[in-house]
Amino acid sequence: MSWREPRPIVFGGPLAPGVRTLVFVTIGVYLFQLLAGFLAQVRLERIFGLVPYDVVHHLFLWQMGTYLFLHGGFLHILFNMLGLWMFGSELEWLWGTQRFVRFYFITGVGAALCSVLVTPNSTIPIIGASGAIYGILAAYGILFPDRTLLLYFVIPIKAKYFVLILGALAFWATLTSTGGGVANVAHLGGLLFGWLYMRRSMGGRAGSGPGASFRWRNPIREWRDRQRRNRLRKKFKVYYRNTRGEDDAGDE
Repeated sequence: MSWREPRPIVFGGPLAPGVRTLVFVTIGVYLFQLLAGFLAQVRLERIFGLVPYDVVHHLFLWQMGTYLFLHGGFLHILFNMLGLWMFGSELEWLWGTQRFVRFYFITGVGAALCSVLVTPNSTIPIIGASGAIYGILAAYGILFPDRTLLLYFVIPIKAKYFVLILGALAFWATLTSTGGGVANVAHLGGLLFGWLYMRRSMGGRAGSGPGASFRWRNPIREWRDRQRRNRLRKKFKVYYRNTRGEDDAGDE
C-alpha cells in the first residue's frame, strides 16, 4: 500500500523509542508532581510550569521546555500521551528518533513562545504537552492528509479535516475564553509551528514521499551548490572547446 493511499489509522502499534522515552519521563514527572503537592505542599506549576509573566520579567526561560512534562490531572495526561503514542510513533518510525524528538521540542517551545508573546503579563501557569501534540497532529495532517481517523473512535474523518477542525476550535476558544485563552494560544501555537516547520523542511519536495521530503533547506548551501555547478559547467565548456579544436587540427 502506498503512503498516499487513504486507510484507517491503526490504533496502537509498537511504541517508537523516542515516544516511549517521552511517555515514561512525562508519567514520572507527573507522579513526582503529585507527590510534591501532597507531601510537601509544593506547587511545581509555579516553578516549572509556563508563566508568561515570569518568562518576560524574570527570564525563567526554562519554563518554555519544562511545562511540557507537567499536567493538571489524570485525563489531561492520559489524552496527551494517547495522542503522542497514536500519532507520534508513526512519525518517529518515518523520520527517525532524532528528528522526531527535535520536532517535538521545537513545536512545544514554539507553542510556549506564542503564549508568551500574546499574553506577556499573564500569571496563569500553563502546563501540559498539548502544544507539542498539536504540532504532531499538524505534521500528521500534512504528511497523511487522506488518512482516515476515527473521531471519538466512531466518526470517520480525514486527517486534514481533523487538523483544520482542531485549529478552528483552538482559534475560537482563544477568542471567546473568559480566562484570556492562555492555554488555547499554546494549542494554536503548536499547530502553527508544526505547520511552519513542515513547510520549511519539505521545501517543495513533498511529491517524493514523506520520508524523502523531510529535510531542511539551506539557502547558503544551495547558493554555493549553484556556484559550484556554474564553475564546473564553464570548465567543461572550455575543455570541450579546446578538445574539439585539437581534433579539428588533427583532421587537417
